[in-house]
Amino acid sequence: MARPRQHAPEVLHGQVMAACDAWLRDNPVHTLSLRSLAREVGCAPSTLLKLYGSFGNLLQYVNVETLGRLRAAMEGLEGADPEPRLKALATAYWMFAQHEPYRWQMLFDYPLAQEGELDQRQNDMIEGLFVRVEASLTEYQPLMGEIEARRMARTLWGSVHGLVQLGLNERLGVWQGQSLEVTELLDQLLNTTLMGLKYGPRES
Repeated sequence: MARPRQHAPEVLHGQVMAACDAWLRDNPVHTLSLRSLAREVGCAPSTLLKLYGSFGNLLQYVNVETLGRLRAAMEGLEGADPEPRLKALATAYWMFAQHEPYRWQMLFDYPLAQEGELDQRQNDMIEGLFVRVEASLTEYQPLMGEIEARRMARTLWGSVHGLVQLGLNERLGVWQGQSLEVTELLDQLLNTTLMGLKYGPRES
């Protein structure tokens, strides 16, 4: 009888992440199962449960990878002035969602980790995005207070996210027979927001 394949935890984790990546290129996460994933990497489902604790925890590691990719896609945009930088960040977010739609959607279909190392890593990555937006807003309007910048960054990015989500689902509607373009709507959103900040700052 052949001996079962043995996997070092680090090697197995790499194989699992690679298998998830291959699956999510063309399929939504809800079509992936622990059993099919175990079969793909050549181990028993119980081996994956021993390594990750649960299928949900395994998927949280995929979310960490996705957040890392998103962060990488939005790096290198620091040299521009704040207005084009914010527009570049919003465009990069849209392009990432277009290129990695199933990974991107998985971030919002599954709750993020609630405790431990995974929770901290995810929170740090998400907070890093907001910090970039906050810094750009306060650079654009130096009179903005800290709490106002925090609120505005989250309000603005919530609007960006909503347009991206509607764009992916083709729910933005049409004008004169043509679909409305996400990039044009993002520009309009940023122009309107920044115009308001330029003429109406308040210390909170």
